[in-house]
This record gives sequence, C-alpha cells and structure tokens, in this order.
Amino acid sequence: MRIILATLNAKYIHTSLAIRLLKAYSEHEFEDILLAEYTIKDPLMNIVSDLFQKQPDVIGFSCYIWNIEETVKLVAILKQVMPEVKIVLGGPEVSYEPLYWMKREAGIDFVVNGDGEETFHHLLQEIRDEHKYHFVYGAAYRKGEELIVNPPRPKSDLNTLPTPHRFADDLPELSKRIVYFETSRGCPFNCQFCLSSIEVGVRYYDIERVKSDLLYLIEGGAKVIKFLDRTFNINRNYAMEMFQFLIDNHQGCVFQFEITADIMRPEVLDFLAQNAPPGVFRFEIGVQSTNDETNELVKRRQNFTKLSRTVMKIKASGNIDQHLDLIAGLPMEDYSTFRKTFNDVFAMEPEELQLGFLKMLRGTGLRAQAAKYDYTYMEHAPYEILSSHVMPFSDIIRLKRLEDVLEKYWNSQRLAHSVKYLIRHVFPSPFDFFQEFGDYWEARGWQKIGHQLEDLFTRLQDFLTDRGTASMDIITGLMKLDYFLGHKYKPRKIWWDEVMGKSEWAKYLKQIAGQPELISAKLAEAGLSERELQKYIVLDVLPFRLEPVLDSISGLRFDGLAGAEGETAGIAVAEAAENVTAAAETPHSAVALAVAEGAAPVLADAHPGSSGGSTLLIVLYQQDESQRAQYYALPI
Repeated sequence: MRIILATLNAKYIHTSLAIRLLKAYSEHEFEDILLAEYTIKDPLMNIVSDLFQKQPDVIGFSCYIWNIEETVKLVAILKQVMPEVKIVLGGPEVSYEPLYWMKREAGIDFVVNGDGEETFHHLLQEIRDEHKYHFVYGAAYRKGEELIVNPPRPKSDLNTLPTPHRFADDLPELSKRIVYFETSRGCPFNCQFCLSSIEVGVRYYDIERVKSDLLYLIEGGAKVIKFLDRTFNINRNYAMEMFQFLIDNHQGCVFQFEITADIMRPEVLDFLAQNAPPGVFRFEIGVQSTNDETNELVKRRQNFTKLSRTVMKIKASGNIDQHLDLIAGLPMEDYSTFRKTFNDVFAMEPEELQLGFLKMLRGTGLRAQAAKYDYTYMEHAPYEILSSHVMPFSDIIRLKRLEDVLEKYWNSQRLAHSVKYLIRHVFPSPFDFFQEFGDYWEARGWQKIGHQLEDLFTRLQDFLTDRGTASMDIITGLMKLDYFLGHKYKPRKIWWDEVMGKSEWAKYLKQIAGQPELISAKLAEAGLSERELQKYIVLDVLPFRLEPVLDSISGLRFDGLAGAEGETAGIAVAEAAENVTAAAETPHSAVALAVAEGAAPVLADAHPGSSGGSTLLIVLYQQDESQRAQYYALPI
C-alpha cells in the first residue's frame, strides 16, 4: 500500500514537522510512505499531476489555516482523477469540526483529530485490513451516507514517538530551509482566541533525546531551527538547560522561540544577557493587547510592567532580536484603545512588531462567543474579523493601512534611523506616524503597484514634503544613511539629486586616501589607492552634525509606557534601558565612528558654508567577511 503524506506550506523554505512525525511513527510497518511538500502558490494542476504520477493508495494532508482552502480544492480534483484513493485530513484546522469539512467536501474520506501519530497508524491498518473504522479512536469517517466521529484518543506519551528528524532525504535541504522542532506539546494558558488553549497541560520530550536530535540537525547543516513550543520558558529548569546546550553547540545556527515575557525569571535574563551569542537566539513574544479589560475578557493573564522589563533587559544586552505581536479587534478594544496598545508596545522599539487581526479560529472560545461581541468575520479561512461591537469595518481598514507601512518601514529595518527620528521628534506618537503615512499611501494608490527599494525612500520623502514637515535636511540625511546601509555593494544609483561636485568629491577622496588612519586602522592597513578606493566608497556631505542627531535617537523613549501603566512601568523600563548604549542602537549593518574635533582640520575648508556644522558621511563596502556596509562620520 503506497501512502503519501502531503501538505501545502506557506513558502518553499518552510518544512512540515507533522508529516515527518507521521512517517516516523508508521514506516516500520508501512514501508512505502512518501513525503510530498508543496506551497500554497503552486498551481493546483501541477500538484495533482505530481500526486497522480506517484500512484498512491492513501493520501494524508496536514491542514492549517493558511492552506485549508487550497487543500479542499485539491481534494475535489484528486477524487475526480483518482476516485479509488483514500484521502485523510488532519491537523489543527480540521480537528475541531471534522463534520463540517466532510460535509463541505465529499472527497474527504477520513479526518484525524488531535495527536495524529497513533490514530493515523491505526487508520492505515484498518484501511489495509478489516475496515473496522469504528475502532479507530480519534478519527471521523464515512459509513455510506452517514458521517461518524469516534471518541477521542488519549494523548500520546511523547517519548514513545520516534524522532522525525533523521530522514536521510532531508539532509541536503537542511541549510536551505527552516527546520521546525518541538520539545513539548500543550500550553498552560487559556487565551480564548487561541487553539492552544483547548489542550490542558504541557507534555515534554525527554531532554537528552531533544539534545541528540538538535545536535544531529546542527551538524547536518541546519541554519534556522524554529521551536514550536507555545511557551518555551514555562519550565525554567528545562529552558535553562536547553539555552546552555544551544549556546555550547550552536555552530552558527539560529534558534527562534515563543516565550512568555512576564514570567521570565531574573536569573534567566541575567544568564542570557551574559552568555547568549549575538544573533543566535530570536524571541517571539505575544503581547496582543495592553488593555486590562480586554485581557480579562479573553482570559489572558499578563503583567505588562514585568513584560516590558523583560523585553528591555533583553534589548539592553544587544544579543537577541525580539518579535512582538499585537492583535487588533479583541473584545472591548476600539480604535482609541488600540492606539494606546500600539504606542505602549512600540515604546520598547522591538526589532519587529507584527500587527495581526483577530481570527475566529474553529474550536476557540471566542468564536463560540462571537454573537456576544457582535463580531462579523470571513466565512472561510483565515476567518479574519470584519467588525466588532466597538470596531467598525472603517477602523479595520484604517489599521490595515497602518500595518502595510509598518511592515515596509519598520519591520524591514530598511529605514531604521529615519523612522526613529520621525517618531521621536516629528509625530505625536509612533501610531500617528504609521497611520498618517498609511492613509497617504493608499490615497496615492501605491497599494496597487509594486515598489523597488528606492521607491520606499522617494515615497516617504513625498509624504513628508507634502505635509510640510520641518527639519527635512536632517530627515533626508538620515534617509541617505539608511539607503547606503541597505546595500551590500556600492549602490549604482541614488534617489536624490547629487549636490557634491566631481572636484569636491575628488578632493575628499584624495584626503581620505592620503590619511586613511582618520577613518580606521583597518583601512590604513589595506593601503588602497584612490583608484581602488573608488570601487568601495560613497561620500556625501550632510548639512548638519550627524553624531548629535544619532545620539538623539539612541536609547529608548519611555513616555508612552509611563503614561499607560503608571510611573512604575516607566521607571522599570528606564532602569532596564540604562545599559542600552548608542552602539547597541546602531543598525547591525554598520559600525559608527565619530572622529574627534582635533582630527579633522584637513577637512575644515573643504565644504563652503560649513560654519554651522556639517558632516562628511563616508560609507565603505566589502571590507570584511560580513559584507555589511560600514559608515563613518567626520565633522567638517
């Protein structure tokens, strides 16, 4: 009996842990099991053709919110071209309402609910042998025209499940794709918008087995491992031992965890601050809302003061990138209170802030209470809300505009200096900048067309100019800096009108080639001639002193937190931020160096009208293995 375990991933770089778990559990008895991974962007007929040529007897699909609609379409076509094939669906998207899916698509023969390994294996045995499907706990099936859902199966003992991480066929792809890994199943919390709240309790894999699998993956070339544990740090001792193991054995691999920040113990934070290698750990932290009434209604326990202290202490270390999540549309969260939530969280300036919109997932408590809060939402996945009792559709689409520019201008980190300056010195709050720019973006019709890198800069400049923004000379200078730092190689074109003449440029270049020690000892060691230097250097004169401006956007802004949570929150975050230096705030793609006043007389008369203070911005490319641009600021 040939069995294919398939799924449609969101992107090619993703991998499916679920189908590997199923294969690992069943391959000792069913030797002819193939894995087939596609993406939701692949043409359906291409997938059908590929599966048809494999000639399966059984196809199992792993189903999630992002792939269910395409999977159902796929099943309908497959049943037309291979009517005898048995089709099994499993995964969180079908586990909680199996009858709905079987009624909607007649081609679905079986649905596996909950933990799938034992249930799917038992189902395969019955498909092959006696067809006594009523014995398969945890499965739903068809009996003629009747649809039957069997009682659930007890939860699996995780340590009886064979490892899904040792397939030889995966080794060549490890370095090219994200590896998904679990050390536990379940969640200790009861958030009513989340499927994880349905399973009570947390089960763990044996830690020595986990270490062995991780070491195998790391030594096999894995570059990114994403842990699927809902709260990686819920068991302090387990988490600490895992952090130490990964620090000792990472070999350059990056590890991403979901953590709950307000329960992170001080000793864990101190350990990470002192020992975590830069860039090896990434933390994803769900904040969702800072509105106490909202959190109470969705049964979400959260101490925002402790959460912010944790985020700030991690940020102060400079070693770990943090991804914070918000959800718009939760109960009692209107446009005004969400503005406060956004500003509360943005005050911590995480490396990434993801704004999501509430999804009414099948099986969640909030979906069952939808009428209570007058929710309207999409009938099909992703079940995103359209309105609520306090947030009309008009507010939803305004926040969509904000989300769009947030992704482009903050999460991309392409304009880090420019956006920080705008939210610190120009706009009343971060929310107001992103919302106003988002409204402008849509009014100009830019959401309908694509963009290149330089378009991000010219569109921001158009927006700021049209609104009559002050200090455009400083803002434009910072945008130039961000543009230069966004390239690995010397950019071939610029988006502004060049103001430096060729003779002036040549004069600066000659002085730099003659006194490279003013820039760096490394440049002096390289001994590059003017001709060689031209290949790697860009120069620009900024009509202001750059260092004071950069100082003004270093550190963190705390007024939003203090206003939202009271003095204690502001003080707690301020204390945690004392160790955040200007160096830690410099983008990871740059090394800043301000030359002392006495070191620059050679440049003093190089630029006319510079008595008010100007800066020669020097950016060098391809100077080391990191391939990151390095910038230097010489006062003129």
